[in-house]
Amino acid sequence: MTEQELIQGCQKGKSAHQRELVRRFAPILLTVCRRYVPDLPTAEDALQETFIRVFRHISGYKPSGSFEGWLRRIAVTTSLKLRKKMRFATEFPAEKAHLPETVLLPEVLPRLGAEEILRLIDGLPDGYRTVFNLSIIDGYSHREIAGLLHITESASRSHLARARKQLIQRITQQEKIML
Repeated sequence: MTEQELIQGCQKGKSAHQRELVRRFAPILLTVCRRYVPDLPTAEDALQETFIRVFRHISGYKPSGSFEGWLRRIAVTTSLKLRKKMRFATEFPAEKAHLPETVLLPEVLPRLGAEEILRLIDGLPDGYRTVFNLSIIDGYSHREIAGLLHITESASRSHLARARKQLIQRITQQEKIML
């Protein structure tokens, strides 16, 4: 079944198409949800709420962009709302960072596996991790991040710079351990 047939079947409320959509996209969307909530059970709740929203709004889906991108955006906003609702949100100070926007990463990065890099990112403070994921992994602009998290653009840039600095420190520590 093509993606277009899948979308049209879901728009008509066909349960077989809905099951297929969940089967195809649940692993990808669970990974997205997991980046924004504190644990796997909460990510699974966010995933379920994501699919509820998808099926509620799929009739209005316009194929102007990537369908997977549309699904990911719903997963991100759903996860952020759930996190905020559960009071896991961190306060975001609006001070400006005095750190450069781009930072060179140590040479150890190519030697680290994907799981190790994700573990290091997951160890960042909640606010820094959220901004890092939104900016670096999901490609949101600082303006979009500011709107999603109800912070200023400068606070978004500050959190990203600090997240990068902490990651560099953690990667450097890993390099010492690996040697």
